[in-house]
Amino acid sequence: MDDATVVVTGGTRGIGRACVEAFAQRGAHVVTCARDADALAALADDIADDPDAADDSLTTQRADVRDEYDVERFLETARREGGPIDIVVANAGVYHGDPGETAIDAESYAAFDDHLRTNARGVFATFREAVPHLADGARLLALSGGIARESRPGFGSYAVSKAATEAVTRQFAADTDYPAAVVDPVAVATDLTGGRGTDPERAADLVVWAAADADSVTLDGAAVDRATMRSD
Repeated sequence: MDDATVVVTGGTRGIGRACVEAFAQRGAHVVTCARDADALAALADDIADDPDAADDSLTTQRADVRDEYDVERFLETARREGGPIDIVVANAGVYHGDPGETAIDAESYAAFDDHLRTNARGVFATFREAVPHLADGARLLALSGGIARESRPGFGSYAVSKAATEAVTRQFAADTDYPAAVVDPVAVATDLTGGRGTDPERAADLVVWAAADADSVTLDGAAVDRATMRSD
């Protein structure tokens, strides 16, 4: 990953932060955003203090993926600071409510709308605004999970939004020349899962594999997981 430019949305916590750290430690220049400017500053300090991360390996910018103008400016910054973008990781996401306890028939319209606006439209905006700045052979990756493909009680419009995330990703695979894929690390211990699941660092390893090592033909339009990684 030396000299690669990697964009990660939602990079201050959970899987996003683990991805920022993993790519920086592999020599990439990482450009990340989040809504919380203070959290971005703290992340920048931590990466600067990381002996395994390359010097000047991180650029941060406050941006909200629900706002396409924020996303446009963020991707312009990524291109200006790192050159043509090699990898885009659309990670930013929200969950309103408690996982497994948010039945769709009891959800508010506001929660439904924000799930779709952040988790699906945010991926659309990230990929759409990235395309003019992509390097040859760039890859588009979106984080999702099995809940997008197999309904379970209590995941409501979050599950709906993740199904839309995957549909957006497949359409970018169909309509552009860039491999686009869903990365499914299964349940990961983050705020979105109430701390239940595997370590974010393990999820980041899967993302790095999809970004750097996965066969592009296998990757394109697929939902990949650790089983895919083992068999590739």
